[in-house]
Amino acid sequence: MNATARETTASAPQPDVPAQGILTAVRAGRTAHLPELLKALNRAQRREVLAELKVLRVDLRSQGWENWRERDLMNPSLVVAAAGCAGGAAAAASWIAARDLRRWQALPTGILLDVLSDREPIWLGDLAHRLAARAATAEQDYPLIRALVDLAGCAMPTTDGCLEGWASSLLISHVPLVDALRRDPYTAELVPRLFETAEPSSSFGRLGEPTGPYHWPTALATLAEEGLIDRTVLLDACTARLLRGGTAPQLKPYLAFLQALRPTAEEERERAADWIALTSDAPSAVAGHAQQALIRLAASGDLTPRLVADMSLTVLFRPEKKLVRAQLALLGRELVRVPAAAPELLPVLGEAFGHGDTDIQERALKLAAAHLVEDPDVRAELAERAHLLSPLHRARAVEVLGPDAAAPADHAPYREILPPPPAQLRLEPAPQSVEETAELVAAVVNSRFANVEEYERALDGLVRHAHQDREALAAALRPALAGCWWLDPVQSRHYTHDLPGIEHVASAVLDAGPTHPPVPALTAWRSDCHHPAFGAVAHARVAEAARHITDRPLPFLLAFPTHTGGSLDPRTLIERLGAYARLGETPGPADFAQALLRTRRDPTAIPEAAALGTPEGDRLAAWLGEHGLPAAVTRRTAPPQTARHYDAWPEHLTMDTGERPTVLDGFPEPFRELGQARTATGRCWDGGDDASLVATLPEDGETLAAWSLPAITSCALHEGRGGTAVLPLLASAGGAAGPALHLAIATGLGARYPEDRLRAVDALLTLAARGELDAVRLGFDLGEQLALGTVKPGRLADSLRTVAATGACATTWSVLAATLPAMLTGTADPRGTGDLLEIAADCVERSEAASPHPAGLAAVAARGGRSRLVTQAARLAEALDRNQPAEAA
Repeated sequence: MNATARETTASAPQPDVPAQGILTAVRAGRTAHLPELLKALNRAQRREVLAELKVLRVDLRSQGWENWRERDLMNPSLVVAAAGCAGGAAAAASWIAARDLRRWQALPTGILLDVLSDREPIWLGDLAHRLAARAATAEQDYPLIRALVDLAGCAMPTTDGCLEGWASSLLISHVPLVDALRRDPYTAELVPRLFETAEPSSSFGRLGEPTGPYHWPTALATLAEEGLIDRTVLLDACTARLLRGGTAPQLKPYLAFLQALRPTAEEERERAADWIALTSDAPSAVAGHAQQALIRLAASGDLTPRLVADMSLTVLFRPEKKLVRAQLALLGRELVRVPAAAPELLPVLGEAFGHGDTDIQERALKLAAAHLVEDPDVRAELAERAHLLSPLHRARAVEVLGPDAAAPADHAPYREILPPPPAQLRLEPAPQSVEETAELVAAVVNSRFANVEEYERALDGLVRHAHQDREALAAALRPALAGCWWLDPVQSRHYTHDLPGIEHVASAVLDAGPTHPPVPALTAWRSDCHHPAFGAVAHARVAEAARHITDRPLPFLLAFPTHTGGSLDPRTLIERLGAYARLGETPGPADFAQALLRTRRDPTAIPEAAALGTPEGDRLAAWLGEHGLPAAVTRRTAPPQTARHYDAWPEHLTMDTGERPTVLDGFPEPFRELGQARTATGRCWDGGDDASLVATLPEDGETLAAWSLPAITSCALHEGRGGTAVLPLLASAGGAAGPALHLAIATGLGARYPEDRLRAVDALLTLAARGELDAVRLGFDLGEQLALGTVKPGRLADSLRTVAATGACATTWSVLAATLPAMLTGTADPRGTGDLLEIAADCVERSEAASPHPAGLAAVAARGGRSRLVTQAARLAEALDRNQPAEAA
């Protein structure tokens, strides 16, 4: 016990013998003995024991993690004893559902029921409903809740957690689900409630085969046929849940329920309005099912032209080509079946004129031409929407709809839209007061995602104020960091390493930290992954700052960046070195090494650095010249690597980096791994904070891009995720955007997951905004990656479609113009080329780009047939020819 608990126990009256026996049993973990001991207590004795149990619980909470065995031994007994002594159901529920008394252990349900069996039914029912209302534990406590409901004879709770527990219990009964549902007395009441939970039941995720024993849709459909569950209630509940919306995975089980029920024509007719609503914005699979139901209703004459027009307005606006084609087919059949409905149905075809697929535009235009009526209002409405058509179909639109369908002659010229170039903002200086510094340090220590700017300001603030008045800094810092474990001597004695990050420096200011002698300092080791090297550099910096604080504090940090992103202005560094010289201070080796790595390469500052007349000034002058040049980057095709199936690498492109002699010879040991030649491989762990890596080498984006390429390639070839997060940072960093960064972006555009592709798109647009995008190089890289199979055409098409959607059509075409030859001349798999050609044609039409045909385009466009590849190639060729100047034509 802690001191407070001992004093409280000593001052309170000692419990009598029966009560003392209960406390002894609880401390010994003898849970099975408690029911008999509790039955001997009267109400007053139970109140007395409960007070002692509360003190014991406080004592357990205050103990350190090293006493976990004692807590795990006592917790079940403590729950049973407290529940048996509690007077009200609310108090008993709070003890039973307490997370600190449970951890990984299951409730002793049988013993609890034995202890509570003498309570009134109304009390037991109240307890069951209170336990069911606790979302965190209701599912786990379902066996106890069910038993309490049976004892009390009350209604079964229908909270989400209780429903989840009920559904899961049916699957672990070792009998087919349909039989378990037949036997359960609550099936008719609880099944409809399963469709009202906030999230689908986890048991739905194990649907399996329809003929399997635990297939929920088949089981419910069977019970509906048998009459054990009301079929209408099921259909209404399922439809209402689909209308409530959600993601495709969330709605998948409910769609399976609906399909298993197989609604009759009459049931579909009664829910026609629901189907129309689902075709509007439901996920594709749900919308497709609803659309087929409406198609059946239309075929039987149960859907009025007005309803067909209403659903068409929303479906034709959707991007899914399959849904739009099916809707156009429905409109065509309705126009044939009911010619008089043409004035009501034809105007909705204008929605399809603006679809991104030109094939769909052509189908809509053909449908309008085939059924156009002599109604000037209908013709005018369609002509008003004709400007949305691709230029490929404008001439035909004029023939069908008249001169009003022609494109306006005074349309504004195309204007490329790019994001503003990322601005390198000046970084705020370190806090001026010790109070502000302590507040910032506490924020960085307690934050899991402190950015580089906050970290550097806090680190520089600690160094500056420790130099000026360490005692005042310590006085402000100690209460701000009062919750840190390393300030507790009992806890810190178990830690044998130096503290991580800025806590290392803060502990030096406070003369605190681990009391156990630390292990040797962290150094980088040879590894295929570059992240350990950056970890060693970061540790070297804080370890050096901490040593100086205890010995001779430095006036400030030389490596404190001047701009966001981590770069350091060379003239600012010259001023800082001059101040060090005037103060007679010697720069810390790690601090100066980091400062050099961050310094912007400006050769005009070389004379000023040399004029300092110090060794550091001479090193800076040499660094600003040839000594600071980044390592050479070499491109190669890595052969296949056979390993475990999830780690096997096919043939792929990679970038190797050469040595940096200056870093190897003149930098401290922890930094030298950054100067080693590195052969990239596919084995690299996630470093976590890409911004810190970029801030370490903010002027050497090419090296970082080469080292990051394996993780980015894994995002394209395997299940890698998050590897492209570094790309926007590299595109905004200093240094020239060379072949490594372009190859990394090209690979990221083909990443498996959309969020990773979006980051590559951001990097591409950033380079374009900075005027550093080499579209030909990027297109060539994409062609190579497509030929190797690293990048899939469908993923690339999605990425480039996003680039074009931002308004950068000219940029998109310039990249595609260099990519398409690999697809058109047979060096890459031609599958998916039609999508890329469609994007290229759309960009050329919008941007009015005039450029030669990509190699192989004319041959593909001249092929016969109506395949997507041929039609889009012909469209692109026609657009390029149309945009050629008159004299060239």
